[in-house]
Amino acid sequence: MKYVHTNIISEDWKKLSKFYIEVFGCKIVPPLRKQEGEWLSKGTGVNDASLEGVHLLLPGYGENGPTLEIYQYGKVEKLEWITPNRRGFGHIAFEVDDVSSTVKEIIKNGGHKNGELTQRKIDGVGIITFIYVRDPDGNLIELQSWKK
Repeated sequence: MKYVHTNIISEDWKKLSKFYIEVFGCKIVPPLRKQEGEWLSKGTGVNDASLEGVHLLLPGYGENGPTLEIYQYGKVEKLEWITPNRRGFGHIAFEVDDVSSTVKEIIKNGGHKNGELTQRKIDGVGIITFIYVRDPDGNLIELQSWKK
């Protein structure tokens, strides 16, 4: 068994995938996806399902690593921004060299800060610097950097 991907549904898959490519260095895994039909409706449980989008290779795992799947359905239901403590999937996380400069890149590319840059010593582990931010669609991302 192995972990394969995490999916994000967007109202503009091209814009959102560009954000992850620009900020985190994700790479497109061809082919671009454009799918529809009864088989998709049956498997997803979405009536008249159609979608298009892309798989992005996540950094740090080589060419066969897990991907971030960014799709846009023909009909996307609206959702308010979730809070970090809401039940269910909460956020994705990236370990970065410099949290502060990554926050600047996120803002430059249409994202937003959600929390404040914070540092804390964790006994036996090291010092973590972290913040929660949001991508342009409002999805939560944790940025973290560790010093042993």
